[in-house]
Amino acid sequence: MNKKVTEQQLQEWIEHVKPFTRLGKVPDYIPALAKQDPEHIAVSVFHLDGECVRAGYVDHLFTLQSISKVIALALALMDQGEDYVFSKVGMEPTGDPFHSIAKLETSNPSKPLNPMINAGALAVTNMIEGESPTDKVGKLLSFVHELAGDNTIGIDTEVASSEFETAHLNRALCYYMKQNGIIEGSVEELLDVYTKQCSIAVNIQQLARIGAVFANEGRDLQSGRQIIPKHLARICKTFMVTCGMYDASGSFAIRVGIPAKSGVSGAIMGCVKDVGGIAVVGPSLDEKGNSVVGMQLLEMLSSRLELSIF
Repeated sequence: MNKKVTEQQLQEWIEHVKPFTRLGKVPDYIPALAKQDPEHIAVSVFHLDGECVRAGYVDHLFTLQSISKVIALALALMDQGEDYVFSKVGMEPTGDPFHSIAKLETSNPSKPLNPMINAGALAVTNMIEGESPTDKVGKLLSFVHELAGDNTIGIDTEVASSEFETAHLNRALCYYMKQNGIIEGSVEELLDVYTKQCSIAVNIQQLARIGAVFANEGRDLQSGRQIIPKHLARICKTFMVTCGMYDASGSFAIRVGIPAKSGVSGAIMGCVKDVGGIAVVGPSLDEKGNSVVGMQLLEMLSSRLELSIF
């Protein structure tokens, strides 16, 4: 069937899901994110042939937050190789919240269960090569520029500062992992990189294009150049299926059925082989930390276009 959708359809679907914003709340534990407007809803589908359709607040910038975990994982795998990365971080899903410390204390060896929870993501960011935090952030940002095909993308410094100042639980995770040899170096420097990584700001079309590169087996859509090795892009997409939606990943696989990663900014990036990248944003979150309207939009897209990989 035709897997394409029109901008008019997307706009109609946004109007349909708008009432769902009342069922969630904008996160307030990061002060800068508490300022977000729950009505700032947008959706974009970036097809592999380069055609992009979008609707809603298409020029509104939002931060990647946990979506950046997929990008950092691809970069760490390219820098260090699979064996090293997975000697420090596991491959298994978890039913615990994304910020939980419990499994670090009870599992043996004491390493994070997967790269999509905070502990695992911090360990992954720690593996990115660079002489200084500035080098590592620059490398991450250059990689995002490559994936999005846009070198204007930058960091929301207000969000980064706000996250760094309130990152006490992430500090606890880091010190626990440092005690157990999972991470090395300065915890404060790692948190500097990690909070800036999470604070990379994009619009809905840029995020959909990043998703399209993953959908395209890591190849650039225009040049066909292999930005991410094919097998590493597949590893990233597998984690998106099993762990990408926090501890709602199982129900999301049933309801939507595409590789996807959410962030507490209310954004979700999805990718569908042979179709392209999908991005949605709606700052109002459910109790699991996923966008309420984003989940509804993706469920509608998946159902109408038959996108589920299962």
